[in-house]
Amino acid sequence: MALAILADRWARERNGEIRALTVDHRLRPESGEEARRLGGWLSARGIRHEVLAWSGEKRRTGIQHAARVARYRLLEDWCRSNGCLTLLTGHHRDDQIETHLIRRRARSGPDGLAGMSAVRELSDCRLLRPLLAVPRDRLAAFLEAERQPFINDPSNFDPRFERSRLRRSACIPAAEARRSALPDEIRALGRARVTCEQAMDDLFARYVALHPAGFAVLDPAVFREIPCDMAYRLLSALTTAVAGAEYPPRRERIARLCLALSAADRRGYTLGGCRFIFWRDKILVTRELAKAPAAFRLSPGERVTWDRRFDIMMPQTASNRFTFGYLGVREAPRLDRESPKLRQISLPRLLFSILPSVWDEKGIAAVPHIRYMREGVVGLPQLVFRPVNPLTQAAFAVVKHRWRLICKSGENCRGPGSGRVV
Repeated sequence: MALAILADRWARERNGEIRALTVDHRLRPESGEEARRLGGWLSARGIRHEVLAWSGEKRRTGIQHAARVARYRLLEDWCRSNGCLTLLTGHHRDDQIETHLIRRRARSGPDGLAGMSAVRELSDCRLLRPLLAVPRDRLAAFLEAERQPFINDPSNFDPRFERSRLRRSACIPAAEARRSALPDEIRALGRARVTCEQAMDDLFARYVALHPAGFAVLDPAVFREIPCDMAYRLLSALTTAVAGAEYPPRRERIARLCLALSAADRRGYTLGGCRFIFWRDKILVTRELAKAPAAFRLSPGERVTWDRRFDIMMPQTASNRFTFGYLGVREAPRLDRESPKLRQISLPRLLFSILPSVWDEKGIAAVPHIRYMREGVVGLPQLVFRPVNPLTQAAFAVVKHRWRLICKSGENCRGPGSGRVV
């Protein structure tokens, strides 16, 4: 609520407009009424508001993770449909501290302990967290000064969830005692992560070539020329991107793979949904076909993310339905034999099986990345390699600890405590 008011005030001063979005996960009977009440408060302030509902059957386990995935999918879909390039969320300093503590419990590395980035690039919009440096009690004080009610989500105190248990556990008093020190520690970890990411970007540019068909070419010299820790990071990021994985492989598995690839033995290896194949003086990093999803059908106007790696969009005017999938080990040799022009393609034949391909009722219609298209085929889907965790992305952003909240009266909204207002 505080974010909506502050963002609306900022936008109006610049002749702009915001739209407030509420995701109703429909996990509690009263959530719909709460969303309607919130809409009334925002309407009274002249702020346009929409409710995005998470429909369908809900899983019984891992519900918070599933709800988070659904929430960002709904928000991102709305931004894409409405041509909105910037999405703001209300995460504040207390959320950042809790994220740090949760990851510390899970023994995350320095990157994870840096917490949430103030900027994150999604597929169709940019996510900003402008309140990461602002304590929750300051936001509550701001709303009190504005005489604006707000709703506390009961889920935040549900002991079934880790974040709620953390708030109720014995860790919190200890964390409170260090609360002034923790934000500085988190920012220091964030700055270290920024420095490391910049160094990694240089290494990616030097040792890795990423192909739009979804595979990579890795220079084995990386294992001789850079420190082991940086080689582990590079290999972990590369595996995650090429496999379309949500999380990287465990460090000990990456370490074993790194040792194997740097040895004289030139066998192939698999890890995390990827294959590592020695080819000439390079290493090909490809999707492991056995771990890939089955082919699926596309309808006109449909847009999907497939295998967590490819954005596929069918033209609205397409007259045919196409099936999309990988070429496969059976089709690849046959296509190579039946299409003499493909012999001019410099792409290694061992990669043909993992190339994204399109079928219709007559058979293979197109294999875009080797420029094969059967004569007479029209209305093919658009295809973009866009893994959920790209090799490089927007740099981790650290927010400064200076903040200022101005109420309607022009007074600074300090709230309880002695926090500095600048």
